[in-house]
Amino acid sequence: MSFDRTIKIAPSILSADFANFGAEIQAIEAQGADWVHVDVMDGHFVPNLTFGPPAVKAFRPHVKTVMDVHLMIAPVDPYIDAYAEAGADILTAHLEAGPHIHRTLQAIRGAGCKAGLALNPGTGIEDVEYLIDMVDLICVMTVNPGFGGQKFIHSQIDKVKRLRAMIGDRPVHIEIDGGITPETAPLMAAAGADVLVAGSAVFKGGSVSDPAPYGANIRAIRAAAEGVLGTMA
Repeated sequence: MSFDRTIKIAPSILSADFANFGAEIQAIEAQGADWVHVDVMDGHFVPNLTFGPPAVKAFRPHVKTVMDVHLMIAPVDPYIDAYAEAGADILTAHLEAGPHIHRTLQAIRGAGCKAGLALNPGTGIEDVEYLIDMVDLICVMTVNPGFGGQKFIHSQIDKVKRLRAMIGDRPVHIEIDGGITPETAPLMAAAGADVLVAGSAVFKGGSVSDPAPYGANIRAIRAAAEGVLGTMA
């Protein structure tokens, strides 16, 4: 994974057809997805239950780009090795998920993955200052984690601007997870984000047998985000 700040679209397979994950992953990549975002939820840290390591391992052969695994689980540390062995390229843990996030980030890098740090909407960025040189990605939640299809929380725009200033020239991605559409993507791109996770906004209107809408949706989000960057140049 080489680093750059170009806009990357990372469809969340939480919005895919659960009976056709392999084909869905291949379809979104063929239609222009840059990364594949896998939302892992434990029914404890967040109010939903999704993919264990065996499921992620089953996804891996179908992912030819980057498998971006977002661990919305607590505790995190006991599961890092299992998700790394399942094939995650990036493992993202929540600042709020345990008492020793520094140790968690060390463990993620020690397992051979890029390390991500996720922040819930109600979490400030003060604690990031002492972690920023240990991370490859900061994921800003623009909805409360746990379910797809929620409404975008606009207060997070300022958080992203402040994070972008804090990162400076470090090779750290800012990822946005929640409520991304062609309407909200430009707001986050202008604030400094470069990775946009989108679930329902990518998968709506399409299917494995008719994947063309996936491509149209991805292109619309990308064009909206890149368009605002063009006006800022």
